[in-house]
Amino acid sequence: MTSVLLNSQWWRSAVIYQIYPRSFADANGDGMGDLRGIRDRLPALAELGIDAVWLSPFYTSPQRDAGYDVADYCDVDPLFGTLDDFDSMTARAHELDLRVIVDLVPNHSSSDHRWFQEALAAAPGSDERARYIFRDGGGENGELPPNNWDSVFGGKAWTRTENPDGTPGQWYLHLFDSTQPDLDWNSAWVRRQFEDVLRFWLDRGVDGFRVDVAHGMIKADGLPDWTPPVAGGSMGGAGTAADADIAADDLAASRAPFWAQDGVHEIYREWREILNSYAGERILAAEAWVDPLTDMANWVRPDEMHQAFNFPYLETPWAAEPLRAVIDASISAFSAVDAPSTWVLSNHDVVRHASRLALTAANPQGHGIGPNSAGLPIPELGLRRARAATALMLALPGSAYIYQGEELGLPEVIDLPDEAREDPTWFRTNGERYGRDGCRVPIPWESDSPAYGFGPSDATWLPQPADWAPLARDAQRNVRNSTLTMYTRALALRRAHELGTGELEWLDAGTGTGANKVLALRNGDVLVYANTGDIAVPLPAGEVLLSSGALGGEELPADTTVWLRA
Repeated sequence: MTSVLLNSQWWRSAVIYQIYPRSFADANGDGMGDLRGIRDRLPALAELGIDAVWLSPFYTSPQRDAGYDVADYCDVDPLFGTLDDFDSMTARAHELDLRVIVDLVPNHSSSDHRWFQEALAAAPGSDERARYIFRDGGGENGELPPNNWDSVFGGKAWTRTENPDGTPGQWYLHLFDSTQPDLDWNSAWVRRQFEDVLRFWLDRGVDGFRVDVAHGMIKADGLPDWTPPVAGGSMGGAGTAADADIAADDLAASRAPFWAQDGVHEIYREWREILNSYAGERILAAEAWVDPLTDMANWVRPDEMHQAFNFPYLETPWAAEPLRAVIDASISAFSAVDAPSTWVLSNHDVVRHASRLALTAANPQGHGIGPNSAGLPIPELGLRRARAATALMLALPGSAYIYQGEELGLPEVIDLPDEAREDPTWFRTNGERYGRDGCRVPIPWESDSPAYGFGPSDATWLPQPADWAPLARDAQRNVRNSTLTMYTRALALRRAHELGTGELEWLDAGTGTGANKVLALRNGDVLVYANTGDIAVPLPAGEVLLSSGALGGEELPADTTVWLRA
């Protein structure tokens, strides 16, 4: 097999596995995942059959938002190890033909960052303050925030400073937590600093960057007031299709003045030139909550980013008609700019799809679920749908993302005690939103070990459920019909049949009761039938290559996807 590290345009069809370092593997027993733990567990990912790993932030940070509050972009937080540990982990990944993508958080820094501390100490109007978005307040004495913007994490998006003499000072913008001040990307100084950051990690051998809040770095001139059409819900903020039922033509007009401004594209063109100057096809992947998909495609034009996360696909319900619509729209939009579509079902910011697809009440995306949530998921139904949804996703042409633990069938952890929760959303909303802790619980490796083998002790930074032993990797490895076995086989077949670089052709799902709930497609020499309905339908004839669940004789059961040899 040709090394993935030598493949041309590897990113067009890659399966990329997200590692949330806190919760992947702990080498030193302190209950916090670390880089040495990741290095030691990489062979399991190579065995799974993925092409690359993406690491959520491991940089120096006070950890008020689990590392997305960066205090030094060019060093490793001691919680996770050292730069030497990073280099060792990267070298091991490359030995295993795995590429390494790291998170970059350019919209905001930590308030502990030297840049912000120098800005606070400087006078209004200074070069130091121009690194961030400081403004005078409104009202008679500046006592009102400069505008009406709200934080994604709840509460106002502005915090007032204090002058050296103790009097109230200017306000600074933070679209997320107050300890995450937004950088001002109109500043040439800020742009130069991040160009240096890119080169620092590229020189250490990283294969790309996943850019956090890639749609938020430029704000509209004048920072005008804005009221969302409907109360928002997604982690991307109000103004996306997930938040409001707005016609596609009206989305741009209703878009928040802090999301998806045209000026971001100039930044990414400059970054693309830097990445193109390095050998090995280094990539940029955008976390951009932008609707419609035709607008999102602007992030992946040939001279900008290589990929953008397909959040409309993630947010689509398990139902044939909307799934077909979003698949068609995705392929059409991204193909128009010569980019691959991406497919994703779970990540560190959303409810795990093994729970989300079986919720019996409104989707709480970005807000999390907990013991007092309405319409809690039905576990067996959720896992069945999750497996079927994954089998469909991995059959589609383009690049797919897998979030750590989904290959084990992990559900959202619902019953976390309040005192254990750490997500800023929980605190900024006084417990009205549970936040994202439920999808971030340390994953299980060994069924009979302390902390299920997460580390050498029984310590975990978030408590693990008492019933996870059957979900541990060693309990599922090489076990017929386990979720891990299904993922491993699906990834092997995907590679063998070159589905990632194939072309999709829709097929007639047939007639009869329930046929309209079936998605039928062909990709190369593989036929795929996904029954999103609640009754069994006739199973087409053919050799079964993969099934997400047990087949009932000549029937394709509800919530089941099957691959057949064409």
